[in-house]
Amino acid sequence: MRPLLFGVLGCSLVLSVHSMYSSGDDVIELTPSNFHKEVIQSDSLWLVEFYAPWCGHCKNLAPDWKKAATALKGIVKIGAVDADQHKSLGGQYGVRGFPTIKIFGANKNQPEEYQGGRSSQAIVDGAMNALRTLVKDRLSGRSSGSGYNQQQSGGGGGGGSTKDVVELTDDNFNKMVLDSDDVWMVEFFAPWCGHCKNLEPEWAAAAATVKERTKGKVRLGAVDATVHQGVSSRYGIRGFPTIKIFRKGEEAEDYQGGRSRGDIIEKAMDLFSDNAPAPELLEILNEDILKKTCEDSQLCVIAVLPHILDTGAAGRNGYLEVMMKMAEKYKKMMWGWLWTEAGAQMDLESSLGIGGFGYPAMAAINARKMKFALLKGSFSDTGIHEFLRELSVGRGSPTTLGGGAMPKIHTAEPWDGKDGQLPVEEDYDLSDVDLDDDFDKDEL
Repeated sequence: MRPLLFGVLGCSLVLSVHSMYSSGDDVIELTPSNFHKEVIQSDSLWLVEFYAPWCGHCKNLAPDWKKAATALKGIVKIGAVDADQHKSLGGQYGVRGFPTIKIFGANKNQPEEYQGGRSSQAIVDGAMNALRTLVKDRLSGRSSGSGYNQQQSGGGGGGGSTKDVVELTDDNFNKMVLDSDDVWMVEFFAPWCGHCKNLEPEWAAAAATVKERTKGKVRLGAVDATVHQGVSSRYGIRGFPTIKIFRKGEEAEDYQGGRSRGDIIEKAMDLFSDNAPAPELLEILNEDILKKTCEDSQLCVIAVLPHILDTGAAGRNGYLEVMMKMAEKYKKMMWGWLWTEAGAQMDLESSLGIGGFGYPAMAAINARKMKFALLKGSFSDTGIHEFLRELSVGRGSPTTLGGGAMPKIHTAEPWDGKDGQLPVEEDYDLSDVDLDDDFDKDEL
């Protein structure tokens, strides 16, 4: 009988060590299997204690934690995680010591540290203060969610709106990323990760710029790896933030660059230029061509080439070949490229100050600012490259477009690709004209 009694007592002692709270308490026991459903998907405010059964401070807190849970029943939910047993759950939220108390409020994926006292009254007061904050957030229209879907109209840390960062999940990842023809840069983050919080405004600002410059051909997304563990484990995510590059039909590639918005944008534009065709070089034949090309681009590069009679087809094709080579070289800038023949668009030439001489000529127009800059060097690979390189880094000497508006464009016939033909002169029949009488007359 004594061995049996000792065995029962031993089991009871083991259980008491590993279960600080029981089903009879109002404290909800949380584990990796129920945490997401109970806390993350809940509309309720939660205070969650991460504890270790061997921790003396945790044992001292337990009676007040139970008492506070009873007082807040039906108002605020009080939970507890045995972080010694469920280390992965504690690790997700950066738990380093015990007990750690976190408040899961408006944004469940970015809980706040509870900094109040450890008495039942202090816990209740802290919970009610957090509840008032939650209600105010809801009244002001702030939404819950991850760090990248919470601030749709604001912006974190001066980085701009996060609306251009696509929130990716276990459910939509394959369709959005793997089945897409676009190139994706995807950040795998954890809401508690300090480096991830520092990256967020940079990532958001880069997403907006990249979306505009690539016309959505390179996209930036974000996966909360603590929630969407399926896709995260598939790509072997071990630390945060981890950034991976996805191209259709290719293996995911690790991003090794810097974490500033400039670094991210530069890499995105390199990815874009690797996959994008050179922009089309268009002849200015009507107003729609000029308007669409210049309004859709940060800059539109316009060449006014000599008349076809002055160069022939070979000479003109030589100039166009130089332009196409530069369009390929600068395709990541997403500029528009246009050309016209001298004399075909005199209003355009006048507004650019070209004025009927000095062909070939080139200008770069910013239609949004109504500013332009003229090529002052040679119309060659070297001369145009120097001109465009200065513009690409924000240098140059821009001038206000003549009249402060885009010039009138006249409808023109497209070049047929052939040499020019001199106008045919009309033949005159002089057979009926008697010139002899005139020669016989004396001069006065």
